[in-house]
Amino acid sequence: MYMKIILASVGTRGDMEPFIALGDILHKKGHQVICAFPEQFRHLVEGSSMEFASLGEKFIELLESADGKAAMGGGGSGMEKFMATLRLAKNQGEANKQLVHKQYVLIEREKQDRIVYNGKATVPVLWEINNKGKSTMVSPLPYMHYVRDHAHVAFNRNFGPFINKLTYNLADFGLVETIKMAATWENMAPKISRKQIKEVLLSGKAIYTISPSLFSRPMYWPENLQVLGYHQHLQPTDWQPDDALTDFLARQKGKRILLVTFGSMTNPTPADKTNIIVDILQRNHIPAIINTASGGLIKPNEYNSELLHFVSRIPYDWILPQVYGVIHHGGSGTTHLALKHGCAMMIIPHIIDQFVWDTIIGDLGVGPRGVNISKIAVNNLEPKLLDLVKNDAFKLKAEQVANQMAQEDFRDAVYQTIIAE
Repeated sequence: MYMKIILASVGTRGDMEPFIALGDILHKKGHQVICAFPEQFRHLVEGSSMEFASLGEKFIELLESADGKAAMGGGGSGMEKFMATLRLAKNQGEANKQLVHKQYVLIEREKQDRIVYNGKATVPVLWEINNKGKSTMVSPLPYMHYVRDHAHVAFNRNFGPFINKLTYNLADFGLVETIKMAATWENMAPKISRKQIKEVLLSGKAIYTISPSLFSRPMYWPENLQVLGYHQHLQPTDWQPDDALTDFLARQKGKRILLVTFGSMTNPTPADKTNIIVDILQRNHIPAIINTASGGLIKPNEYNSELLHFVSRIPYDWILPQVYGVIHHGGSGTTHLALKHGCAMMIIPHIIDQFVWDTIIGDLGVGPRGVNISKIAVNNLEPKLLDLVKNDAFKLKAEQVANQMAQEDFRDAVYQTIIAE
């Protein structure tokens, strides 16, 4: 049966890409797919067979402000980061109202059959109250629902079953209040109770787009919660390496090359962060390709071009098969892609969920535990970086995980979950 399906996602680029991959699955089954993303991600959808609906620009503009970079990207003292977070919270009211209103208008206008949304998109939860079973929450992050031996993703540790449970209750309380506020802004509050919102959060369908090789589904979870694998959107591209990159790779053939990238993460002091990493790589004669991407790393005026090569954009699927390991920010997508290609890795976490991925990667044995972006220094990063390059066990384990991931195919399960009522 033909359906109109809205995919609503709020966040950074890493929050959009899993939804585009799910959109591919749904569109190939003959359904109309509308991607409701912040305006800055229009280019990810244009040129595809899916439609784009803008959720405005203000949210991403706020994240890319000086306070947004300080709060989310690390850098500066703890007090500076705390004050930036307070200012960010104070100024996000208008951005949040725009996000909510555009979601509300879209949902009222389109009269969709299904909605697939992430945890930062609030209005689909309100829609689900009167359309039970027709929406699906999608999370590329683990620990959004209660797991006995781990706290909620926002806390990243094991406090024991009792305290762990409290962290999920606290996170749910905050989310219920946020959604209730959204209902107030759109004059829906009198019709919506906190109990109804909580019921959707607890019993609504939820898909974790995570490989079970990294996060296995607890046996005690109810059937509405599923872990259904990593899904990648293979976007056509005309990208080709230039001669300088091709020559660099040829010169390093047989060596353990690293890819260094912070993806879409930024920070207030990218020159300092870059200099720390460059210093370690050059003194230890470790070849690396450094991706400056969104500006979290920058190309210095002077560096050893025989050992290091800087790029501003590079397709991960092209470069990952050609490198030994990756140093990255710890986004869910980058973590999965690096493992898909059997790369050893070390994570330099910037924000909430990235600290969880750092723990998972360390426990899995595909790389050493990393260092918080706001705390990296030569003395604490160098021994870990050397361990990453010299410890053969990391690469071996990464290749084993890659083989496991290659056997996973959850596309039909994802599709059936979304369309089921």
